[in-house]
Amino acid sequence: MDLTEPKIPETPAQTGHPKQLYMLFFAEMWERFSFYGMKALLLAYMVTELKFDEPKGYAILGSYAALVYTMPLFGGVMADRFLGYRKAVMFGGILMSIGHLVLALPVDWSFFFGMAFIICGNGFFKPNISSLVGTLYADNDPRKDSGFSIFYMGINIGAALGGLLCGYVGQQINWHYGFGLAGIFMILGLIVFSIGKKTLKEGLPPNPEALRKPIFAGIPTEVFIYAATLLVVPAIVALFHRYEIMDFIMFGLGALSLGYILFVAFRMDSSARYKLFAALIMIIFSTLFWAFYEQNAGSLNLFAMRNVDMHVAGFELPALAVNNFLPPAWVILLSYPFAWLWPALNRRRLEPSTPMKFGQSFLLLGIGFCVFYAACLAADAGRISLLLFILGYFFIICGELCISPIGLSMVTKLSPPKIVAMMMGIWFFASAIGEFLAGKIGALMSVPKDVVNNPVLSLPYYADIISKIGMYSIGIGILLIVLVPLIRKLMQDVR
Repeated sequence: MDLTEPKIPETPAQTGHPKQLYMLFFAEMWERFSFYGMKALLLAYMVTELKFDEPKGYAILGSYAALVYTMPLFGGVMADRFLGYRKAVMFGGILMSIGHLVLALPVDWSFFFGMAFIICGNGFFKPNISSLVGTLYADNDPRKDSGFSIFYMGINIGAALGGLLCGYVGQQINWHYGFGLAGIFMILGLIVFSIGKKTLKEGLPPNPEALRKPIFAGIPTEVFIYAATLLVVPAIVALFHRYEIMDFIMFGLGALSLGYILFVAFRMDSSARYKLFAALIMIIFSTLFWAFYEQNAGSLNLFAMRNVDMHVAGFELPALAVNNFLPPAWVILLSYPFAWLWPALNRRRLEPSTPMKFGQSFLLLGIGFCVFYAACLAADAGRISLLLFILGYFFIICGELCISPIGLSMVTKLSPPKIVAMMMGIWFFASAIGEFLAGKIGALMSVPKDVVNNPVLSLPYYADIISKIGMYSIGIGILLIVLVPLIRKLMQDVR
């Protein structure tokens, strides 16, 4: 036993959540402040400041977002096999801090290099802090979904504050000040985790001796992992300059990931194999959810700036800040009701199964986009009602709360213990493919330069695709609900 690590008393069943959940809550909250604060600025910064045309801006945004959610696949594997969750989170946080501060530099090279550092850092931070939340609960603990919903609220408090403050500072004052503000809060999140990490019972390296063992030219394994990650940074920068090859990279990695999961599954006993198949089905569907949902960071940013009436009581609200504030603000308002709802329904044996929640998420997402489309039909001089814009996001976020925290919990419940972090990485890689597809969908809403300042002429470019997203999402939700009995059978004893 490692005597340097204090023993933490077990939390009695059904008597609240472990105190470590709240440390992870605040660490993730400030990290997400920085991440979403920066992301809120990207597309608008490229289109208005760097003067990229819209298809190029969407392509780079999609590539960035895809790489952000691809790297957790590798960061999860490195944590499972070598680093452990704690070291991985610390290393990722340091890289992300560097990335945000580089973005704050008003020089030509800083934009792509800053994003590259953030991509690599997120790969180590994101899957492993989520995996640490899973270690706080026993298998089939009914508090687990609720705990992830609370954790997810922390993500969205940070996202709301980051989108609002960085969006305002970047658009209204100075873009690089907005990026710098994001960096300050990334460092704060890193400090919170550094102070609180020793209260965790899990997350140490699985084999400390292997971590110290020389792997190449006398370099210890741990140092080699860190150095190799730094070498990836210039490779990602080069990729941004050739973003058109991302199609081959993303779908190639998707095929390799699918093949690897199947390879691992067929080496396991039938019970573990069927559970992995159930997880795989839900992960594949999740890519489509994120392809539709992530319009909020791309096309809906420009839609809000051009076609949403932001006037309230004679004052014009900053569209970029409002659009990036609304989704996490709704999550904050709805997270506790959802965290209360699932255990309450469970006690009455009425809680929907995990695959049913996934189906419901698509139905709600589709309703939200249908509200946006209805607002377009009722637009006045090419601008839609802010109230209908807010209402559309209400349904979209209800859909998100039925899939995102539930998906995190699902991965930890259906994955064999030795590959939890890897499967968490694959969950985020599915988000990567979804983000990449979101860029493709957003590009369909590109508005010609000669009409960007005319709301009446720009509105039809958005309305047509918004209506299609709504209908496709509802159709996918119905299909998933039809598949619920099959998926539940594969899940066996997992609820």
